[in-house]
Amino acid sequence: MNVADAMTPREDVVTVELPGTREDVLEYLQEQSFSSVPVVAEEGGEVEYRGLVSRDVLIEQPDEDQLVMLMDDVPSTTADTSLEEVARLMFDEGERRIPVVDGAFEGIVTVTDVVHAIATGDQETDDTVEGHSSGNVNTTYEGAPLPVAERELYYANVPYTVALDDDGKMSGVLTEVDIIDVARIVEGEEETGDNFPDQDAQWSWEGIKGVGSRYLPTRDIEIPNGSVREFMSEDVVTVSAQTSIQDAAQKMISNDIEQLPMVTGEQLVGVVRDVDLLEALYE
Repeated sequence: MNVADAMTPREDVVTVELPGTREDVLEYLQEQSFSSVPVVAEEGGEVEYRGLVSRDVLIEQPDEDQLVMLMDDVPSTTADTSLEEVARLMFDEGERRIPVVDGAFEGIVTVTDVVHAIATGDQETDDTVEGHSSGNVNTTYEGAPLPVAERELYYANVPYTVALDDDGKMSGVLTEVDIIDVARIVEGEEETGDNFPDQDAQWSWEGIKGVGSRYLPTRDIEIPNGSVREFMSEDVVTVSAQTSIQDAAQKMISNDIEQLPMVTGEQLVGVVRDVDLLEALYE
């Protein structure tokens, strides 16, 4: 199976066009729950791919408004590349969306596209999730403020956290998508201090007297201060160690989720992420 069989063609891809602003991307990410949005530009009658803007960079660079400064340069692939090959590229590079480029922008292939191929049996694997899971589970207390949980996700470099109740038992799952859904941009200003001299200051140069402002406009991402339990998903879909890769893929696709806590009885023993399933295709 090749990329052409799984990818989303250009005409169906949600894109933003240069020049553009962060609000354009944030709107798409909140509406569609994407991890990133391709940036394109029209050149000579053809649509050219220029980069990706991710949900991570929008949170980390709240003062930057121009798309050209927010774009990430990620590897691309072609339509005739095998799905196993692009799965390895995604896993090795840690990229969820790979643009398909052959001169012009042809479309995009995502982790979800590959997982969908596994779920439908178009890309076969006989493995179980036990060999493709991690025992290192990112967790947080369900009563923690949402901004604290967001920082935990950032420092752990994962898009999810499993919420634990007062007894240390799993009570829900919080994801980057949940946080982006309620994030908003706020405008403000910051005092610059006495960096600018008074008009009559003896030590000021004539050319800079009385110019500038003591306040600079700022922009920041505001995340509600409510507790994690207010924003997490409580209906957690889980797997056991013996769940097949195909069954796990089907659960991810049917529930529109990117990770599955792995349990033994009621005990949380690990987590299986959609990117972990990709590894089963080329091992």
